[in-house]
Amino acid sequence: MSDDEPKAKKQKTSKKDRKSTDTAAPADESPDAPTYEERCLAINILASPLASKKSTKKAHKLVRKASQSKAIRRGVKELVKGLRKGDKGLAILAGDVFPIDVMSHLPVLLEEHNVPYLFVPSKRDLGAAACTKRPTSCVLIKDKNGGKEIDGKELFDALVEEAKAYDPNSKKS
Repeated sequence: MSDDEPKAKKQKTSKKDRKSTDTAAPADESPDAPTYEERCLAINILASPLASKKSTKKAHKLVRKASQSKAIRRGVKELVKGLRKGDKGLAILAGDVFPIDVMSHLPVLLEEHNVPYLFVPSKRDLGAAACTKRPTSCVLIKDKNGGKEIDGKELFDALVEEAKAYDPNSKKS
């Protein structure tokens, strides 16, 4: 009888009953999700420049479009590998990464490669926008994917301009 019990547990849920991250509603719209202000309380000291509430929504929308067109690099290792290979674009980093040493080298590295970057408050929302089940600490949105333009080019340009406004290297004194 003990052999029958594990089999019964395996048939608990079917694939249709499981939720997919692609069709799920964004985390901002669920009633029990923390608000933007509550997420901002959990950010680390490196998270500067932090995107505004409106810019965070734009960034998540852009990440979703870039993920669907495969013009994205997810995670610290892939982002660093892309920078070494010469990828350009916009980096979006999560502000609530702990321990901080995991990504403390990224802002300096991005500034050396002249890649604009922004912080968003939540790695969980960034991962959901990137169409993954796992939280994602950073993404690099490539401006050209194999020679073709990415979807949402106007969103991309607006966020790049906002990120460059914060960049200390682009300011002329």
